[in-house]
Amino acid sequence: MRARAATVGDLEALFRDLSKRISDEYAAAGKDSKIAYDNLMMNLKEGRAHALVQGEKTVAIIAWHENSDAADTLFAAQEDFFSAATVRFCKRHIRHIQALAGNLPIHSRSWLHRPDVAKWFRIIGYVERGQENGAKLFELPPAPAA
Repeated sequence: MRARAATVGDLEALFRDLSKRISDEYAAAGKDSKIAYDNLMMNLKEGRAHALVQGEKTVAIIAWHENSDAADTLFAAQEDFFSAATVRFCKRHIRHIQALAGNLPIHSRSWLHRPDVAKWFRIIGYVERGQENGAKLFELPPAPAA
């Protein structure tokens, strides 16, 4: 797996075969796929979106937006994304995104409260920070100074 700057084509291809668990997550958050697509497109146009690629196929896009105290993530994926290998890759790559965001804490949310999601975030290094607007809030603390 590798990451690169996401393109409009990546986003379009991803949403043609969006994972059901991601669609369910959007619905639980009170958003539909069109709103999620538009939010990801905005971040893509601002240069804050990476395509996660297996072979030649884009299987996910992660985007981020900095605010005053953290960088918030947005995410979309196809079913092919969800595996142990991608979790290992994301553990490294999310730190790269964190560096691009000025080593701010990274905030990610889950509205479905699935145990596998919480486990995935823990493996990557996130800490659960409670509830926020109906979602579980996960935070990746800033990377230690080198």
